[in-house]
Amino acid sequence: MQGVEFWKSKISESIRTAYGEIPESADYSHIYDAAAEVLKGLLAEKCASSAARHASRGEKRVYYMSMEFLMGRSLRNNLHNLGMTEDFEAAVASFGADPEKVYAQEPDAGLGNGGLGRLAACFLDGLATIGKPAMGYSICYEYGIFRQKLTEGWQTEKPDDWLPGGKAWLAEKREHAVEVRFGGEIEESWYDGYHQILHKNYDSVLAVPFDIYVPGYDSDDVSRLRLWQAEASGFDMELFNRGLYAEAMRKSSMAKAISSVLYPNDNHSDGKNLRLKQQYFLVCSSIADIVRRHLAAYGTLENLAEKAAIHINDTHPTMAIPELMRILLDECGYDWEKAADICFNLFSYTNHTVLPEALERWDVGMFRFLLPRIYVIIAEFDRRLRNILREKGFSDDEIKRMAIVENGEIRMANLCVFATHSTNGVSKHHLTVMENSVFADLYRAFPDRFTSVTNGIAARRWLCAANPELTGFVKKYSSEDFEKDYEKMSLLKNCVKDSAALEEFGKVKLRRKELFAAENRDVMGNPLDPSSLFDVQAKRLHEYKRQHLNALRIISLLNEIEANPNADIDPRTFIFGAKAAPGYYVAKRIIRLIWCIGKELSESRAKDILKLSFLENYSVTTSELLMPSADISEQISLAGTEASGTGNMKLMLSGAVTLGTLDGANVEILDAVGSENFLRFGMTSDEVDALRAKGYDPMEYIEKNDELKAALDRMRHGIAGEDFSDLADLIKGKDFYMAAADYADYMSIHNKSQQLFRDKDTWNRMAIMNVAGSPTFFVDRTVKEYCDNIWNM
Repeated sequence: MQGVEFWKSKISESIRTAYGEIPESADYSHIYDAAAEVLKGLLAEKCASSAARHASRGEKRVYYMSMEFLMGRSLRNNLHNLGMTEDFEAAVASFGADPEKVYAQEPDAGLGNGGLGRLAACFLDGLATIGKPAMGYSICYEYGIFRQKLTEGWQTEKPDDWLPGGKAWLAEKREHAVEVRFGGEIEESWYDGYHQILHKNYDSVLAVPFDIYVPGYDSDDVSRLRLWQAEASGFDMELFNRGLYAEAMRKSSMAKAISSVLYPNDNHSDGKNLRLKQQYFLVCSSIADIVRRHLAAYGTLENLAEKAAIHINDTHPTMAIPELMRILLDECGYDWEKAADICFNLFSYTNHTVLPEALERWDVGMFRFLLPRIYVIIAEFDRRLRNILREKGFSDDEIKRMAIVENGEIRMANLCVFATHSTNGVSKHHLTVMENSVFADLYRAFPDRFTSVTNGIAARRWLCAANPELTGFVKKYSSEDFEKDYEKMSLLKNCVKDSAALEEFGKVKLRRKELFAAENRDVMGNPLDPSSLFDVQAKRLHEYKRQHLNALRIISLLNEIEANPNADIDPRTFIFGAKAAPGYYVAKRIIRLIWCIGKELSESRAKDILKLSFLENYSVTTSELLMPSADISEQISLAGTEASGTGNMKLMLSGAVTLGTLDGANVEILDAVGSENFLRFGMTSDEVDALRAKGYDPMEYIEKNDELKAALDRMRHGIAGEDFSDLADLIKGKDFYMAAADYADYMSIHNKSQQLFRDKDTWNRMAIMNVAGSPTFFVDRTVKEYCDNIWNM
């Protein structure tokens, strides 16, 4: 049984061995390294034990493939899940060190970007917690996506060099390295009735695995995240000896690029080529690893679909399907029908977007050159799909829309729907949108393959570890052991008529706002006001998420205060956190606009009423500080564009009131908390479709609304001295995401929110009802539904 003395002894031993020091004189980084090393060893033993237990029972295993796993920091979360936090912190304190400063030594793991990656990380936590054997697969990105640097509001991208501190959690498994091949030619032949494939003149890289262990809460199980790092498969000594040093090093440099950066900019051909290499690198190495592990356990692939489930998290790992087909066909001698049947029952797919332009497509020429054998297999899938659709009576035009290879493109989402047994939406609303628009044709062809399981979050991280004050409140007013049965949180509803409980909740929220304000300031460096309403929009910067609609509202409030200093506007702090994709110019301009608005606020007569903070390099760790402080959760995407969202769930859990459209999981949040505890505005997705079909003209709405017209005029005349006519013209002209159409309703619901916030009991009651309704969005429920309905576990 580990205790305080265990941690004191192990940390001391590790520091002495690694640095020749004692803990009392060691740097905080040394204490962190020692703690991570000790904990990694404990988790490795626990992982091996749980794997052996599941193997002895012949249990089915989940393999979860994702280009992203947004893990955040591991030390605090792992200690919490293992029930070791108090002992660890007492041991650290005995050395005269501050545990918080030890935690602060750890960087966020640079393995993800947004909700897609955070969901994947939560799945590993949830699967271990409910006792299901699971492995995640991704790439060990050396520099993550990027570290965002804002210079006068302009986003620039810097390397996110997280490995120096993050590698403490990586366990190298070089003995399981895999060769990955690119390019070359394929020679086909028949010998003694067997089809033979010879791959020649290819380039290859080596995929070296590193493992991160993810423990479940109060569980004997540990999930494993296997990350692949690219290396050159060999050094060309002959070229080097001939003096061709650059050419000799080329292979090493090209290999390293594959695992350097998450989502390299793909607005040029080299970027697209690198992204394709990354995706094949991930699936080739992962499928090889899965096959190796299965053969070691069972000696045959006949029962692969019975003993394993492989899940494709969005379209990025889609090539896992043809890669396994390649192994079954070329290396194991299966015929097409048998191989395809194994794949169909083995693979499932989650779609994370309702935007048709975001569904991944690849140029046939580039794909065929880089992955010749995989292309041939995909082309055969396409031929068979077309035949099935003809037999079902679909027209040529319909078949072209559903085809996998068409018009010089390979459509990865269509391959997923055809070749897997389940296509999953991430909210009930998302499934409806998929059936009616994104996959409308394929849904008519294969209706039994579509389902939905709403996303979930790991409440252990987002409540228990990140928000101890609120955790104490929940224990007091629901149940001491709610972490073992989160449904007990619904008992919080019983305290909303208790004035003492409402006041206590208000103090908890104020304390978290004070902590956030102590660490953050407005864009000009001025202090934030914790007593003001904290209005939060923290998510990836994309036009469909409509940060620009929020910006228009703030400009309108500024205009109103300048016109009337005694306007009925209460203090409000606007908090943004967002990264824009490196090649997404409009998104970067919106960041610049928001920053300039914050600068203008700080120099105006509104500076004591309205403040704006833009959180540079928004991350999981930043989010853990921000979420507990939020009063309003801005979830304002145009209805029919957000698949689900997970930030909305984290904010709800933290006692923020959702102000949003009926989009994604907002629909289910509204059902969970009731309309009186949800600030709804905007068109429904049906109304959006009808308006688009009619012919949407934003000027019809702008001309009728003087506030909106004035806000757009101010953008044209300059915000903090900068002309934003380009963004104003975008709204006046195209306005694809209909900010003008929803503007008036958006302003109205914010006026209502101000009135509600003035009555502290009313607002605290709404907030508590949101916390009480949050368990339906916890990942333990999500993974149980996946196990039951998709993975057949």
